[in-house]
Amino acid sequence: MNVSRLGLGCAQLGGLYDPMTEADAYALVDAAWDLGIRYFDTAPYYGFTLSEHRLGAALRARPRGDYMISTKVGRLMWPDPAVRPGECGWAAPLPFRPHYDYTYDGVMRSYEDSLQRLGLDRVDMLYVHDIGRVTHGDRHAHYWKQLGDGGGFRALEQLRDEGAIKGFGLGVNEWEVIADALDVCALDCVLLAGRYTLLEQASLGPLMDRCARDGTDVVIGGPFNSGILAGTNKFNYEEAPAAVVERVRAIAAVCRDFDAPLQAAALQFPMAHPAVVSCIPGAQNIDQLRRNAHWFSQPLPAGLWTALKDAGLLDPAAPVPST
Repeated sequence: MNVSRLGLGCAQLGGLYDPMTEADAYALVDAAWDLGIRYFDTAPYYGFTLSEHRLGAALRARPRGDYMISTKVGRLMWPDPAVRPGECGWAAPLPFRPHYDYTYDGVMRSYEDSLQRLGLDRVDMLYVHDIGRVTHGDRHAHYWKQLGDGGGFRALEQLRDEGAIKGFGLGVNEWEVIADALDVCALDCVLLAGRYTLLEQASLGPLMDRCARDGTDVVIGGPFNSGILAGTNKFNYEEAPAAVVERVRAIAAVCRDFDAPLQAAALQFPMAHPAVVSCIPGAQNIDQLRRNAHWFSQPLPAGLWTALKDAGLLDPAAPVPST
């Protein structure tokens, strides 16, 4: 993927937890552009289609070859007047309700609907959204069969082979299902949220290193693990358990010893892995966006990473940024 190293996750354009006005959404995208960000990731699910509408409107007048957009398939959005503010964490969702569909027809319909909402003739990357056991529990096998026997992967391969998209992959919060997908399908790029971060690196050997060997690009989503690495008490979109809080406190203490912001370390750590091509933190406002950009490029001492490994807070085999 030819993407900017720092991208923008656009869930907030859909009003994740807090509402965002149209004007503020457009201003946020403009500010990202001014910072050199050229990769934008959205999804039909974000704000129940609201994010796609806003992102397309914000980018439509810019030269299409100057930026890349990824969106997602796996949920069809059906009109539903019963949708209420706050559903699924969206402060002011549009009146559409998600319905899972990973079949050939579902993928094709989702792709075409996204083009209509974005008001664009193409997207660059399609991710299969939230497939996996964590999301679907006992229904995982059912939806996994839709991707395989039901033709979901075949639809994505067709779109790529026809040149409608540049590539496809999975956009998920669990690394295990990406490993499963790599066993059955050639993925161009994957969006892994929250599972290869300063806080946790269980995916390093079984997935990240495999992607590097196979030439599968990785985009890092959720670099702050839902906020716990950025100063909130959220982890995996819920209140953080005590063990996670204690580990973050230990990491933060080492960062303070080196006068390094925890947020800067969180944004820069995953970028050292050779499979990683971009990191896409979200932003609730322009000030937060600018802070993210500053932390992303702020020089950090090499001794920080050594100290974190010595303290048992980083996987000893994890690649780390160089000065």
